[in-house]
Amino acid sequence: MTQGVEFNRLMLDMRAMQADAMSLPKTAAAPELAPGQSSFADMLGQAIGKVSDVQQASTQLSSAFEIGKSGVDLTDVMIASQKASVSFQALTQVRNKLVQAYQDIMQMPV
Repeated sequence: MTQGVEFNRLMLDMRAMQADAMSLPKTAAAPELAPGQSSFADMLGQAIGKVSDVQQASTQLSSAFEIGKSGVDLTDVMIASQKASVSFQALTQVRNKLVQAYQDIMQMPV
């Protein structure tokens, strides 16, 4: 049940970042960002940071289970591992879409 909640939270975060990215003004030059607005690079960096945090938490929980620390349940370890896997796969898909978009733009005739 916790895995579903975490996946839904991850999806909501990604949709919020998408909505933020789509609401940015479209100009030819790099726009001046108003206070409180984030650039695409900042949002992408935050997403990478969140994935890294989830992976580190999963690794720490796994290590705690391996050494026999009390209070660490196998189900929690497996759920954390799956959350890390799903978040990394989502980030990989975003990267693949960005690379494909870049390649499509580079192949456009001028």
